[in-house]
Amino acid sequence: MASTRRPTYKTGSPGTQGKSAQGKSAQEKSHQGGGRADVISASKAAPAAAAAGASRPSATDNVLSFPEPKGRRIRRNIILAACIVAALVAGLLAAAVYSPLFAIQTVSVDGTKMLTPGQVQEMLKPLHGKPLPQVNDDEVKQLLQPLVQVKDVTTEARPPSVLVVHIHERTPVALVKQGEVFQLVDVDGVQLGTTQDPGSIQLPVIDGGAGVIGRDLFKAITGVLAALPADVLARLSDASAKSVDAVELKLVDGQTIVWGNAGEKELKAKVLAALLKAPADPKNPVQVYDVSVPRHPVTR
Repeated sequence: MASTRRPTYKTGSPGTQGKSAQGKSAQEKSHQGGGRADVISASKAAPAAAAAGASRPSATDNVLSFPEPKGRRIRRNIILAACIVAALVAGLLAAAVYSPLFAIQTVSVDGTKMLTPGQVQEMLKPLHGKPLPQVNDDEVKQLLQPLVQVKDVTTEARPPSVLVVHIHERTPVALVKQGEVFQLVDVDGVQLGTTQDPGSIQLPVIDGGAGVIGRDLFKAITGVLAALPADVLARLSDASAKSVDAVELKLVDGQTIVWGNAGEKELKAKVLAALLKAPADPKNPVQVYDVSVPRHPVTR
């Protein structure tokens, strides 16, 4: 009679069974600890990956740092130093321009002959207390405009508080007779002063001013006088002109100088000075010096 019992098969070797038992034991322990046996909680690959990542260089590790070129560093330092110096200079200038330490306390005047230093200083009183760097020649000229004798001005600052004013006066070349009074005039006809004693001033006399003889003739005469050396000018007694081409001068000795027109004034002045220095001949005294043609002067 056939048996009805089913055969029983083992699924693994004794080693496998041991492992199964161990796995079962671990599973039981996992169930007891509240965890799940089928979830893997650790991996041995992670440390290896971390180690591999640590040995691989990053993108920033590939950038090499080179030192700055010496020339560029020097240029940068020079520019920085120049900026600092410029700032210091600007600060010092600003301090000088506005500082009361450089305020004008004294005005010194030189170059005056017709004027006195006191007259000039009186006109420049508004400058007292003003910082030296703020004063210029134009401002001084503006203040001295009422003094017609002043033709030009230059100034010099002497820190901390002295302003030196160099006066360039107009040069008187003639006396213009106006009634009983004689006016002292320059080459432009500017009246520089008056006198009633023409003998005290060694200048030629023009009988009548521009209003009497005409402005063109007056300018022709004064232009000739301005070209003469001071020692020759001092020997003249008067000057006249029938036209702009016929200027005549008179010496205090009574001799006549035929000048002609205003051309070649400098050359004519040199020739006349040489003729006047020539030794006089008592037997043939010179009455006329003709320098109207300066390269061929004539005496008679």
